[in-house]
Amino acid sequence: MAELPLFSVKTSQCLGAVCQQHMPKKICKVMDQAMLVGAPVIGLNDSGGARIQEGIGSLAGYADIFQRNVMSSGVIPQISMIMGPCAGGAVYSPALTDFTFMVKDSSYLFITGPNVVKEVTNEEVTQEELGGAKTHNVISGVAHGAFENDLEALMRLRDLFGYLPLSNKDPSPVRPCHDPWDRDVPSLDTVVPLETTAAYDIHDVISGILDENEFFEIQPAHAKNIVVGFGRMNGRTVGIVGNNPKVAAGCLDIDSSVKAGRFVRFCDAFNIPIITFVDVPGFLPGTAQEYGGIIRHGAKLLYAFAEATVPKVTVITRKAYGGAYDVMSSKHLRGDTNYAWPTAEVAVMGAKGAVQIIFRGHENQQKEEQIYIEKFANPFPAAVRGFVDDIIEPRETRRRICHDLEVLASKQLTNPWKKHGNIPL
Repeated sequence: MAELPLFSVKTSQCLGAVCQQHMPKKICKVMDQAMLVGAPVIGLNDSGGARIQEGIGSLAGYADIFQRNVMSSGVIPQISMIMGPCAGGAVYSPALTDFTFMVKDSSYLFITGPNVVKEVTNEEVTQEELGGAKTHNVISGVAHGAFENDLEALMRLRDLFGYLPLSNKDPSPVRPCHDPWDRDVPSLDTVVPLETTAAYDIHDVISGILDENEFFEIQPAHAKNIVVGFGRMNGRTVGIVGNNPKVAAGCLDIDSSVKAGRFVRFCDAFNIPIITFVDVPGFLPGTAQEYGGIIRHGAKLLYAFAEATVPKVTVITRKAYGGAYDVMSSKHLRGDTNYAWPTAEVAVMGAKGAVQIIFRGHENQQKEEQIYIEKFANPFPAAVRGFVDDIIEPRETRRRICHDLEVLASKQLTNPWKKHGNIPL
């Protein structure tokens, strides 16, 4: 079993000038060695931030760690486990890592604590409300998961590492698989309701096709209208991205775009194939989204999929409307294999809205809507243009994807040389 570099930051055991001078150096030494040998880094954080009496020395130590976080990004996986208070400058190292996990009722992340907040803004707030596990897992999206206790956190951390390569030089991990790669999944034939506006849970699709129905979900409590996480197909680690019609009809919004975009970029950095399930009626409308910058944030997901060079397999389960169709790993963004189920609808927009615009003022709009549905609300217009490679029966999805991943295992694709792209942050 591989040995992983591990550092633990616990200020309650680290007092006086010793902390200022030696603790950051020890952490940096571990991170430097991890980069040298190509191994992941785990940080166990329990830190109250910089000690005021230590002056600029403690800030310099933080900056040294931050620099190594940035240099390690995309080279080796970095995971932060928050197992106690983490305040002040100490929060930026977890923010720079790939995944941040918290322990319920005992871990906190905030820039300034409740006392400072009250002093500056006269706002009274508890530690839990300000930066507890619920706050960062549900509202802010800073954390990627929350666990009941320290033991569960460490055990789930081990599960996650089973899906990850040691560095960006290693391929997606493969382990022996006892689940037949070519098995049919009959339950998928009935998972999409006949009524196009009826909801269903994309988790039923995801778990159905993965090995042993095992799925490690990332940020399960945040932006639930999109689901991301890791699974295995015929023993090979894959990243899963899927719109969830059960929440907000599967619309893309600011939070879901940022959540999925960051996950796609992680998978691309570490050679993990991406499987995308599409059921998206578009981007969420409204002034809150427009004022919040949905155009810029939605472009992050578009950028991530377009930039990715790993194998990309896409399955349109039902709706794929408008610009959201393009964004969700479409053929136009260098998708390798794009499938559609018979229930798929690939169009500029839904039939009712399209007819109201095209036939505004006409009396018999219901008839025109039916004609529009028959002509456009199906996967065939996209298929005849080559935007969909095949229309498949849902039960065949696992077999098709496993076969494609085997073929794409030797894929070689590079982007034009550049110092770095200018993603719309």
